[in-house]
Amino acid sequence: MQKAQLLATMAEMSEEKSETLVEEEQNNTKKHKKAKEKIKEEEIQVKIETLGENPNKVSPFVGYFPSGFDPLKNQATAAGEPPQATVRIFRHEKRTNRLQLVVSPNNGFQVDFVGTNYSGEATAPQLCTYALGVLDKQLQTLKIVPIASNKIFRLEPRVGGLDLSVKEPSKEEELTTLKKFEKREALDDIYGTKKAINRNKKRKSLSRKDDPEAQENLDRKFEGVKINKEALESAGMHSSRNTPPHDSSATTPQMAYPLDKIILKGEWDYLVDILELFQHGAEIAPDGYPSFICNRLHRLESIEDEVEKKRLACVFSYINHLVKFKDKYSMEGCSSAKHHKIPSILSQKFSTMFGYSDKKRLEDEKRDLLISYVLVLTLIADDFRTAVPDITKDLRLDSVTVKSHFENLGCKLMIKNKVLLATLPVPLMFPKAKYKHKPKR
Repeated sequence: MQKAQLLATMAEMSEEKSETLVEEEQNNTKKHKKAKEKIKEEEIQVKIETLGENPNKVSPFVGYFPSGFDPLKNQATAAGEPPQATVRIFRHEKRTNRLQLVVSPNNGFQVDFVGTNYSGEATAPQLCTYALGVLDKQLQTLKIVPIASNKIFRLEPRVGGLDLSVKEPSKEEELTTLKKFEKREALDDIYGTKKAINRNKKRKSLSRKDDPEAQENLDRKFEGVKINKEALESAGMHSSRNTPPHDSSATTPQMAYPLDKIILKGEWDYLVDILELFQHGAEIAPDGYPSFICNRLHRLESIEDEVEKKRLACVFSYINHLVKFKDKYSMEGCSSAKHHKIPSILSQKFSTMFGYSDKKRLEDEKRDLLISYVLVLTLIADDFRTAVPDITKDLRLDSVTVKSHFENLGCKLMIKNKVLLATLPVPLMFPKAKYKHKPKR
């Protein structure tokens, strides 16, 4: 009996719950229907018209008050009368693209709201374009108009009666000529080319002023120092000569300028191009090789020793690569070396030994060293008795310059059968420095 009563009460409770759930569902559906009825929006078919900027008309200005101030609030105006707030637009006299929007509430407080398109928030990067849309329900048109200067003016409060112009701290001060040069040099040091950096260094060295205190310190340090004039003369002559590896005390010309110090052991295998052309009977074009080599190729036929023949052909090839490397970085012969290919092992060696300051020409000191290498190899190829005119033409130099280079190498010059010859006596005797003595008064 007790179990039956419990089951009956539980059944009644479940029925009551089901009735309350049904009522709640019905109420929810009614609420949703009312919300849908409220959400219903009016649909209008409009014709969109986009207007461009017209130089004869002023585009609309858009501004906002970040403080939330409403200038039209609590302004009771009669019917047909305009609101008391006034809006003014100012344009810069010289910089016409600078605009200023001023809103005066005229509510008894001397506070104006000023916004600009060239300072503050307007200077932030802008990744979009603003426009103003005007909807006319009667005519069913939507006109889209660009706003002035594509900026939204942030209207900040300013005390009336003072200068309304927004004066920000000027970052650009009046620069003197010296400061302009300093700023330009600083930019060149960071982003400039090597040519610009070197030009600035030269300008600084030329414009450097003497420091009297530093000069006094140097004078004190050099007091009592003995100067070795002979060492200075020999060092100066060595730098001006730019000679290849040599032995001044050698007893034979071959030992004076040893060939194995000029052409290294691993380079001989890359200098067999002329030898291979000669062995295959191919014609060597005069345009592709220096005249010094073309006038001496017949000597390879008369040499029976294969080792000596390979040695001479490799010397010819080395001379050819040196001359083409010089032409490559000179204004006169760059066209002749345009299609010439130097082996990579030699190209790296030449770039290290005769490194160039820029892509157009070699430095004078490095060019003189290259010329000295070429002249020494011509002496070796002609058994240390060579004719000067051939190599003079190939190096694109005048005879006086080539003669001075031969003399700096310790050579002697003579004329035989109207031909200028260069020989190498041993031991090497380099020319001494000549100083002009001032006449005594």
